[in-house]
Amino acid sequence: MTSNNRNDDALTQLYLCLRLCEQCAAECIEQGSASLANCIKLCLACADSCRLCIKAMSYGLNNSNDICQTCAQLCEDCAAECEKGEGDLMQRCAEACRKCAEMCRQMAA
Repeated sequence: MTSNNRNDDALTQLYLCLRLCEQCAAECIEQGSASLANCIKLCLACADSCRLCIKAMSYGLNNSNDICQTCAQLCEDCAAECEKGEGDLMQRCAEACRKCAEMCRQMAA
């Protein structure tokens, strides 16, 4: 796989994770349960880190590796929290976060 294809795959995975995290956070907010507060916070933080990682990679910034490492950790934290949930969206979000974390670690290596 060429570097360009790898970057395109990473950007696609980051965008998917960002989108699912935002959807998951919105769904949790709609449920209005205080027990979902940590999930909402992690989903929003994960979405923001994915957005930053996408921008850093798109701009070709030299420190995108550090940003990708941080994004990977936030994705892992978010996945762990979403896996506790029962809804389909939470499970899809967790899966996307795990894949994104793996991709970010590969990009940072």
